[in-house]
Amino acid sequence: MKLVLLHSPLVGPATWMAVAPLLRARGHDVAVPDLTPIMAEDGPYYRALAEAAAAAIADPAIVVVHSGAGAVVPVVGALAAVKAVVFVDALLPHPGESWFGGVPEQLGTRLKALSKDGKLPPWHAWWPKGAMERLLPERGLGTAFLSAQQELPLAYFEEPAPEIPLTTPSAYLRLSEAYDAEADAAESAEWPVLRLNLHHLAMLSHPQPVADAILLLAGQL
Repeated sequence: MKLVLLHSPLVGPATWMAVAPLLRARGHDVAVPDLTPIMAEDGPYYRALAEAAAAAIADPAIVVVHSGAGAVVPVVGALAAVKAVVFVDALLPHPGESWFGGVPEQLGTRLKALSKDGKLPPWHAWWPKGAMERLLPERGLGTAFLSAQQELPLAYFEEPAPEIPLTTPSAYLRLSEAYDAEADAAESAEWPVLRLNLHHLAMLSHPQPVADAILLLAGQL
């Protein structure tokens, strides 16, 4: 099975550093594109992110997306041979709507207040002190994940997603309560859905159950 693992544009490819080797050990062809250079450039962003992801899809593949990467899935599917998608604690596509348009107004206001010269702090700096250490107590993984993060362009969060609908067979893996609404929407759409009571970065702290769940859902697609 060809699997392309996409990290959120807000972080880096180290998101998948623990899961990718487990999937390869099971005999799967796994690619992990690095989308971080796109976020260091001027926009527009969605098309550029999708093109970087599509470049890793030479053959028909199942795309696995975490967090904010869910929003670029329809564009990736329009550019490359995507057989199916597994959303992992991910935003669902929101054609025509910006990232800010899909989050609570209070969060959007707080983040805009943190911006300086058109940049937001790295994603890990949005959360209370010690939050990342509690989620990722293993120092090596935590350091690799955090070190790849960078300041983020405010324009990305304000840019509407392209008006492209999702037409690819999809499944949803919910890792945290924060994504219950997305998992509920996936169930309403009659997608295969699995719920693990872990946390948003469980692919780093609990890679084996996450890898198993991804393969189970991919098999159903």
